[in-house]
Amino acid sequence: MADIWLVGLNPILGLLNQDPARIIEIKLGSERRDRQTQEIETLARAAGIGVQRVEAGFLSKVADGAVHQSAAARIRAQKDFDETDVDALIEASARPALLLVLDQVTDPHNLGAAMRTALAAGAQAVVIPKDRAAALTPAARKAAAGAAELLPLVRVTNLARALDRFSESGIWLFGAAGEGTQSLFKTDLRGPVALVLGSEGEGMRRLTRDKCDALVHIPMPGGMESLNVSVACGICLFEAVRQRAM
Repeated sequence: MADIWLVGLNPILGLLNQDPARIIEIKLGSERRDRQTQEIETLARAAGIGVQRVEAGFLSKVADGAVHQSAAARIRAQKDFDETDVDALIEASARPALLLVLDQVTDPHNLGAAMRTALAAGAQAVVIPKDRAAALTPAARKAAAGAAELLPLVRVTNLARALDRFSESGIWLFGAAGEGTQSLFKTDLRGPVALVLGSEGEGMRRLTRDKCDALVHIPMPGGMESLNVSVACGICLFEAVRQRAM
């Protein structure tokens, strides 16, 4: 697997605390010396990871447009996951299946934010199609605040076929859509579920909708027609968390 660059203070600190063996080296801006960069240096040296001070131009180059906050780490990328890995990921977890499926979400920031929320909610994986989907760019990884390095991102060639596979494994598929006839808050999410969301612009594709067991809506008494997809992900995922804690 190729090495990749992770940028941003919180993502690097998160990986240093969770899985420092993935980090090959760390570069910090020569001009920034504060509590967070000192913490990175302390943790890195305790783990035997080299830290080098560099000029901002180098950090901007490896950040590829993302805001680097004077910090970049060269890390070993996660393995590539596909739908055949999902059963094992669920079996390795002590919790019922909770998958987040994103269809036609092409904004890297939304992908990163959704992954951050999914990790916080205890999901086993985020599932996206290989085509017409955002990639894990430096901007997406920064928005994920370290979640992209810890939570499996499952890329599937055919999303409809992957949903069929999940359904055959006993996972209920709930698609979030404004026209859904069932309220999210009245939907039983305590069992094995996959929450399926599309972009706020185009939403889910028709075939994706057809594969869902039910379409649910998020009640919005304020009259808005839609929410940013990363916000909708948070509401849906943590409704499942709330129900499972009861």
